Amino acid sequence: MSEDFLESMARASHARVQAARALESEADIFRRALETPEPPRLKLSPERWDLIAEVKLRSPAAGALKGGDENVAARVGDYAEAGAAAVSVLTEPSRFDGSLEHLRLAAQALKARGGVPAMRKDFLVDPYQVAEARLAGAGGILIILRMLQRGQTDALLEAAARLKLFVLAETFDERDIQVAHDIVTSPIARDLDLLVGVNSRDLVTLQVVPGRLELLVDGLPSSVPRVAESGVADGADAARLAGAGYDLALVGSALMTASDPPALLEQMLRAGRQAR
Repeated sequence: MSEDFLESMARASHARVQAARALESEADIFRRALETPEPPRLKLSPERWDLIAEVKLRSPAAGALKGGDENVAARVGDYAEAGAAAVSVLTEPSRFDGSLEHLRLAAQALKARGGVPAMRKDFLVDPYQVAEARLAGAGGILIILRMLQRGQTDALLEAAARLKLFVLAETFDERDIQVAHDIVTSPIARDLDLLVGVNSRDLVTLQVVPGRLELLVDGLPSSVPRVAESGVADGADAARLAGAGYDLALVGSALMTASDPPALLEQMLRAGRQAR
């Protein structure tokens, strides 16, 4: 790729915020978000292995995974019934075919299925987008430490705490993990349900890097749940990563392309919990 993927995604994200802010002020969207019912909290299994199941219509690495007519509500309902602890929903429109409407549909469907939280997955750069997530019904957000200055990170974390959303902080290497350690020990962490994950994709090729998840797990903060992201395809992967020390896996493409997503999700849960 001719330019850094995260840089291009950050620019597009800033443009989306600017367009949204022209229609509604930050003060107004935070007011409306805080008036909504509090979202469901993230509840993890005492067996120390859980899955965040993802709705992702397109992958930049693999292309289209599902069409625009995908029944998001039915899919997330199936994920919840199969035991997902949370459902990640891509809302980035240009490379992932996502939208805030998908997040709203998912949150509504999950509310009727026992209160599993939805998580907004996007290239978030501004607290405005955290308010958008809460307004759409999300219970959590993902933030990518690599693409943010520390001030931006703190602003997103403070917004999440104010709006009572859990946060998955995503890392790619040792430098990111040091930032995660700083966050975990900071005062803001006391007011947050915080998870720290490792994304195993290379930021240039967007392909999964074999062994990255196992290489970095021991460096992650041990005081918060640890999440394996990308490259988790089946029960064997789940068992391997649970055995390596991860507490959760975020699974997207494998579930989107599976012939029986709930059965695959259940298989991953069983295998991981047996390994733990």
